[in-house]
Amino acid sequence: MAKQSRGEATVERLLTAALEVFATSGQAGFTVQAVTRASGVSLGSLYHHFGSFDGLAAALYGHCLQQTYTASLGALGRARTARTGIRAFVTTYLRFIQDNPAVARYLHGSAYSSYLAVDADRARGVQPDHFPRVSDHLTRWTETGDIAPLPGPLLEVLLIGPVAVAAHRWLATPEDIDLNQAARVLSDRIWASVRAE
Repeated sequence: MAKQSRGEATVERLLTAALEVFATSGQAGFTVQAVTRASGVSLGSLYHHFGSFDGLAAALYGHCLQQTYTASLGALGRARTARTGIRAFVTTYLRFIQDNPAVARYLHGSAYSSYLAVDADRARGVQPDHFPRVSDHLTRWTETGDIAPLPGPLLEVLLIGPVAVAAHRWLATPEDIDLNQAARVLSDRIWASVRAE
């Protein structure tokens, strides 16, 4: 195996082990010792690839965020109208949360959750050129006059804020919220907030 391939495999092993440790042990058990033990990767190798345990944690946040957004932005990109695009994004985001609770819990429960989705391309471990902003995907509909010409960050807050809070609430108290119902209700409410008057 080439040196680069070995390095990529080590990085993937560390990210996978770190997510598993967080999923089973929570923030309190999310330690460098637990991750190196679970991954079988030495502390020196972890530091070589990520610089520090914080570097690994931040990279894992970016990795989880990218998985979530790859699905959601893909659905948005395939939509034919602005309204169906908003619905596709909201529905896909919340479905991904349901189907990938370990990823969702890290995004919404780790020390790195303060990054939130509205500044996804600024989260450490995510390269901006590989992770376009949500507002970039809405440009075609702002140009046609279907979506209000708001500043990009505000547009992202209106779209991401409600679904991120719904996901967080569901993870904390799943008996309090039905994500399928949330998807239906939020799709219409978010559309009403971003559509052009």
